[in-house]
Amino acid sequence: MRNTDHTPNPAQNPTRFDIHLRAARVAFGGADIFHDLDLTLQAGSFTCLLGPSGVGKSTLLRYFADLVEGDVSGTITCSDNLPLTGRVAYMAQQDLLLPWRTVHENVVLGTVLRGEKPKHEKASYLLKQVGLNDAAHLRPAELSGGMKQRAALARTLMEDRPVVLMDEPFSALDPLNRLRLQELAARALRGKTVLLVTHDPLEALRLGDDVHVLAGAPAKLQNAITPKGQSPRNIADPEILAQQAELLRQLGAENSDMAEIPS
Repeated sequence: MRNTDHTPNPAQNPTRFDIHLRAARVAFGGADIFHDLDLTLQAGSFTCLLGPSGVGKSTLLRYFADLVEGDVSGTITCSDNLPLTGRVAYMAQQDLLLPWRTVHENVVLGTVLRGEKPKHEKASYLLKQVGLNDAAHLRPAELSGGMKQRAALARTLMEDRPVVLMDEPFSALDPLNRLRLQELAARALRGKTVLLVTHDPLEALRLGDDVHVLAGAPAKLQNAITPKGQSPRNIADPEILAQQAELLRQLGAENSDMAEIPS
């Protein structure tokens, strides 16, 4: 069983602290997804996680959110000696919007569930930022997949937690909206501690302060790549493109022989 303290301290909720994952293990059906896995999320940094499908990226993200069921062990500690519980906003791959609530009502859902007064003006501002101000009155069934993902992003930003866990937050967006929402996330989440799972090396290099590849079975973390400069970075920068090549190598691209296409 994972060792973590579930007792939040409401009197203290600092926004900048390192998070240390040590000796993490998750197994399903007797097979280890990963074991003895260590990872430190630096305070206020943006960490991106890449890896092939099914390797355990989402499982690792859910581990930080304390949402993994199964054979789980390891520890998570924070440098301020306070529990992580209650200080995390989690954006899953699925939008998880409640179908009977409008977009606006979904964005303020967290405050409603906690019995707090919803900040409607802030919600409207965030919906405008993600390009959904004209869709605030609609229900999820009336939205495209990309619109649902943007609504889920607004809801995540609405929570304003010091730690943000994001699982493929831009995957359903068209290229232009993807770039625009990456820029919004980079600005809105600056100063927070973020762990983002993505399949896109350029997205990871554009946003991440540290970029890790999770590979193998059981999965292990490769050495981090640390892009220079502040995000969002220019993906046409030659250094970024060189780092993309290194990430593709870590992902196994050099071992994948392309079949010759017959003429």
